[in-house]
Amino acid sequence: MKILKYFLIFVPISVAAVVLHFSPTLIFIFSALAIVPLAGFMGNATEEISFYAGPKVGGFLNATFGNATELIISIFALRAGLFDVVKASIAGSVIGNILMVLGASMFFGGLKHKSQLFNRKVVEVSSSMLLFAVIGLCIPAIFTHSAAADLLNTRFEGLSVIVAAILFIIYLLSLFFSFHTHKDIYSVDHKDESAAKWSLKKSVFVLIAATVCIALESEFLVGAVEPMTTSLGLSAFFVGIILIPIIGNAAEHTTAITMAMKNKMDVAVEIAIGSSLQIILFVTPVLIFLSLIFTPMSIIFNEFELAALVVAVLIANRVSNDGESNWLEGIQLLAVYLIVAVAFFVI
Repeated sequence: MKILKYFLIFVPISVAAVVLHFSPTLIFIFSALAIVPLAGFMGNATEEISFYAGPKVGGFLNATFGNATELIISIFALRAGLFDVVKASIAGSVIGNILMVLGASMFFGGLKHKSQLFNRKVVEVSSSMLLFAVIGLCIPAIFTHSAAADLLNTRFEGLSVIVAAILFIIYLLSLFFSFHTHKDIYSVDHKDESAAKWSLKKSVFVLIAATVCIALESEFLVGAVEPMTTSLGLSAFFVGIILIPIIGNAAEHTTAITMAMKNKMDVAVEIAIGSSLQIILFVTPVLIFLSLIFTPMSIIFNEFELAALVVAVLIANRVSNDGESNWLEGIQLLAVYLIVAVAFFVI
């Protein structure tokens, strides 16, 4: 994480690129490189604040700010009317977390440790919740393909809002489950993380500053998406489902791999699957509700996104069966992600 501070140079560089009217491709690249360290500092600040706020509030803060970077990027894309990019980034985050992040964690952790164990009970709960969440996303899509056009016009928007509300309620209940009624099965001992490194004032300042800067960089990034994709011949769909999730969660991905290499596979699995749950149960409903302020966005995903989501969730459930991982399972997950990424690029 120490190397992140050197990437902060891209914050003024990206501002200069916008002011001097550089090409959209360069603005996109500079903004993306600036967001990566800012997301890392936001995560560090949230973690530091949790030491002062206590385990319950700290857990809530970590859960809430876990995908704050991608939420901010998606809000700006939502305001710009890039609904396909927003929905693709949601699907891409879930797919990337389960296949790429979990796969890389198992692979690099497995290279250093022959086999690694993780809390089977926690993963089973999270995987089951993830399966429910994906089913919640599939139902509206099935509805649109089977219902009559006139029925869609009158009930389509309401369906998305109702599904989003149900998903959000389940998210709140899952927090109550993990932080209160069944907190014992989620407890993990981290002896080397028992003391705060920053003061509370510094942590709050860094969190606010990082959030403001990410909002600025997100506006630059989203503004460059359409002209960049046109000039490079890429689809906005590919940018949303592959590039934006990697940019928004790069720091978190690095943390998961680092934890796996330290033989803390519980933490790595929690980051990968837990982050996917937050995306579907928290970020998606929030974006649906916020879209009502601008132009209402549906919760309907296309067939390719749904197929990839279902495949990723089934794999997550399969991997969690034995509570043990090795480098070969990691390679398998990475291979599936590569196949999916190539397929989306071609499409």
